[in-house]
Amino acid sequence: MNPHPAGRCIFCQADEKEIILQNALCYAIWDRYPVNPGHTLVIPFRHYGNAFESTPGEAGALFELIQKSRNLIESRYRPDGYNVGVNVGPSAGQSIPHVHVHVIPRYTGDTDHPGGGIRGVIPGRRSY
Repeated sequence: MNPHPAGRCIFCQADEKEIILQNALCYAIWDRYPVNPGHTLVIPFRHYGNAFESTPGEAGALFELIQKSRNLIESRYRPDGYNVGVNVGPSAGQSIPHVHVHVIPRYTGDTDHPGGGIRGVIPGRRSY
């Protein structure tokens, strides 16, 4: 792993045994606190906090592993759908200042009202 000079980033110090997929610029792990079975995080090796600062190569590598994560999740869990998302900044719920993409499998019945999907980050605005 590439340790961050500041030292204590959990993604920069991830245990290599946790890595389920990787490419030259990114890796994927099972989320330690999954929303649903198969919840995966795709993380660049480089330490930076804002997904909008991804280089074109990193953006491509992230998406490549999102797709490979989906294939792995499909083979193990057979979900009915997915939410894929990135939190950018504390106001958006980012709690770890290292870019990471959530690949969250969804299952019929895992919530009473799935309509609006990712819009549900602000519950009162989920329906439209």
